[in-house]
Amino acid sequence: MNQPSPFGPDPTGGRTDRTDLPEVMRQVAHGDKGAFSVLYDALAPLVYGIVIKVVRDRAQSEEVAQEVMIDLWRQAARYRPDSASVTTWAATIAHRRAVDRVRSVQASTDRERAQAAREHRTAFDEVAEQVETRLDSEQVRRCLRGLTELQRQAVTMAYYQGLTYREVAEVLDAPLPTVKTRMRDGLVRLRDCMGVTT
Repeated sequence: MNQPSPFGPDPTGGRTDRTDLPEVMRQVAHGDKGAFSVLYDALAPLVYGIVIKVVRDRAQSEEVAQEVMIDLWRQAARYRPDSASVTTWAATIAHRRAVDRVRSVQASTDRERAQAAREHRTAFDEVAEQVETRLDSEQVRRCLRGLTELQRQAVTMAYYQGLTYREVAEVLDAPLPTVKTRMRDGLVRLRDCMGVTT
């Protein structure tokens, strides 16, 4: 295979006698490298022309066309002259390979974009959530400072330590109704301070 560029213009200007290509394919099927060289010279420009129309990228088109030519070598024994001409068979393989490449590249691009979008969204959401949590925590601390000592202690024990009203009353050594009233008043003040609407 001594051609200067495997997928350059057809040096024969399309004058290759293609009537003997079925015989060339038969020889290629038997592993004849010389016959493959003839087949290559005859079909490479056709294959490349089909591929570049679909793929459009020169480097990728050359790669796909090379893969098609390798397919023709490997699948030569499958060729059936009564099904299609050699050029039609090669053109079909070339078109299929080109479409597969375009789909593969598009799928890869879509995956990369989706991943980038997920990473961006995740990073933004995490930062926003952390900022929101920190602001909420600071606001809660500020609002707690606005409560009376008994209200602050009762709310803190009930909501941050998980104690029941009765347990809070025992710890504070205060009557249960007083603790309930103070806690209710404290929660109302907290709600108003935090701007929570019901």
